[in-house]
Amino acid sequence: MTDHIVYGLMTSAGLNPEPEKTQIREVQNALKTASKRMTGKSGKPEFIAMSGNYLIIVEDKADTRYQANYMTDKNDTLLMDIPSVEDYAENGALHYAQHITCYTSFKKVFAFGCSGTEKDQLKIRPIFVTDKSYKVMPVVRDFNEFRHENIEVYYRTKVLGNKSERAAELEEILSRAKQLHEDLRNYGSLSEQDKPIIVSGILLSLCNKNFSTSQLTCSIGDNREERRIDGEKIYDAIKEYIRKVDETHKLKVNTVLNQFEFIKLRPQLSARHPALGKSPLRYFAEYIHSKILSAICNNSPDDVLGRFYGEFLSYSGGDGKGLGIVLTPSHITELMVDLLDIKKDEKVFDPCCGTAGFLIAAMSKMFKEVEDTRQTRAVQETAKMNIRQNLLHGVEMNDRMFSIATTNMILRGDGKSNLICEDFFKIPVEKLRRENYRIGIMNPPYSQAKNKQTAHLSELRFIQHLLDGLGDGARCAVIVPQSAMVGKTKQDAAIKAQILEKHTLEGVITLNPQTFYKVGTNPVIAIFTAHKKHSDSYYSKFINFKDDGYEISPHIGLLDNGTHEKKRRQLIDCWLNNAPAHSSFMVKSKVESTDEWLHSFYYFNDEIPTDEDFEQTMADYLTFEFKMIANGRGYLFGYEED
Repeated sequence: MTDHIVYGLMTSAGLNPEPEKTQIREVQNALKTASKRMTGKSGKPEFIAMSGNYLIIVEDKADTRYQANYMTDKNDTLLMDIPSVEDYAENGALHYAQHITCYTSFKKVFAFGCSGTEKDQLKIRPIFVTDKSYKVMPVVRDFNEFRHENIEVYYRTKVLGNKSERAAELEEILSRAKQLHEDLRNYGSLSEQDKPIIVSGILLSLCNKNFSTSQLTCSIGDNREERRIDGEKIYDAIKEYIRKVDETHKLKVNTVLNQFEFIKLRPQLSARHPALGKSPLRYFAEYIHSKILSAICNNSPDDVLGRFYGEFLSYSGGDGKGLGIVLTPSHITELMVDLLDIKKDEKVFDPCCGTAGFLIAAMSKMFKEVEDTRQTRAVQETAKMNIRQNLLHGVEMNDRMFSIATTNMILRGDGKSNLICEDFFKIPVEKLRRENYRIGIMNPPYSQAKNKQTAHLSELRFIQHLLDGLGDGARCAVIVPQSAMVGKTKQDAAIKAQILEKHTLEGVITLNPQTFYKVGTNPVIAIFTAHKKHSDSYYSKFINFKDDGYEISPHIGLLDNGTHEKKRRQLIDCWLNNAPAHSSFMVKSKVESTDEWLHSFYYFNDEIPTDEDFEQTMADYLTFEFKMIANGRGYLFGYEED
């Protein structure tokens, strides 16, 4: 009866539903392995249809009690264990939709869970599903909003909320980060330092094909012999997965595993929580599996895990700023990679790799260059493997951040990246030189040089040590505060002179002051060529890129206003191809070590003001004077009060 009602409603909306199969070949092929029992056998949704560019999947149940199975106290997170997927309409529909977005070119799917045997009481719930996430939508009465002529309006107004896709995605990321942060605190009693580590650990365990959330059974106190607690299961899954993907780097594996040991050593994480009805670890694992995992396990340039880490710190008021940890936005990591014009066979080195955002951006660009070649797929895969295994190198001193960086690289299919946990300054220049790095890229810790004892930790010292350690002719880009390019202290002034004695300053790009809007730093990108003395006759480029097309959006943060790509292309064209530009955007100049290496220092406004400019300035002044006098402050202009 439910099948007939749903079929009739879909037909009346012009959707032409196909029962249990589809004529769309790639979707039908994907369904051959979409069993709800997760056996790899075929799966058969109740109905499949197309509306515009969107695929529609429907699962229904006669009994309204089997409409959906959500996590406790969560009305937007569906449980995806086998019993829930088999027995509940919405859970089953989501299962099929996620499988299809994973194995076909359809990356936007509307999944419907329906239940009931009477038309006027039928419950219909749409769920918008992408290859990265899903969004549970309000219940609808029928399928009319999903007609060919209506579905795009529904997507734009109901799914995106009249926002751009990028804005909606970012808002969703921030919302999930905030919710997970609160849950980690409320249900796990975790410190701010432990929160990102437990997220990383659960992500790694979920990548282990021998592990699933259904194995977490909250066994503390059940008196059954030889049953591991949930923390042990997750830790063992982490260990098995890391050792499998990184058999040759035993020291790194052990360093990473040490950070995850607390997961199995804290019984409260594995014990049944009264408010959840399950262990906090199982709850976190189910949440992360459905809300985060798919957004990270791909080769996108976005440093999603790093974005989550930044959100954890911002919500908690953690010690990130105090430690000088400034996570670089993904649009900046991509920009710096493009400015350096990294090639697929160049060895890349980041000595302060943080969450590995620069290495991920570099890997993405190098992969794209490989894919653009006309070589066979086998040759391309060999080239990508060489990039993963041999060309991405990083150093991170903070052991927790090192574990996050390693996790981030492993999740992107790179289990053998050359990351080491060490103090960059303790690595001799001679040892670095032997590696012959062709690309240096870095966002060093800020504001470390506060007195004579810490003067050696200035941003310029990081730059100098990196340049000295690179191969001859290597290209280097760093993002630092503007103050680093001024050289106010005697030590910094001396370092600037030493840098020009051995290396070439190619130029400095002044960035949007809001780039690190929560930190309050005015950043610049400085680009050098290593081991090539700066010629007195060389003209460096100084660019004003403050207007980069990014603006602050309330509750979200930096957001592209739609002009960034055009402005970014202009910058790249000027930098790489010497395209002409007005001096207000780019100035070419000889430099001295005593100069402030900034666009504002070399720029001279040689435009004569127009009559209109003069009149407007006079009008502004007279308006100000009148306002002051009217408010009893005429004395500022020599008027005596009467």
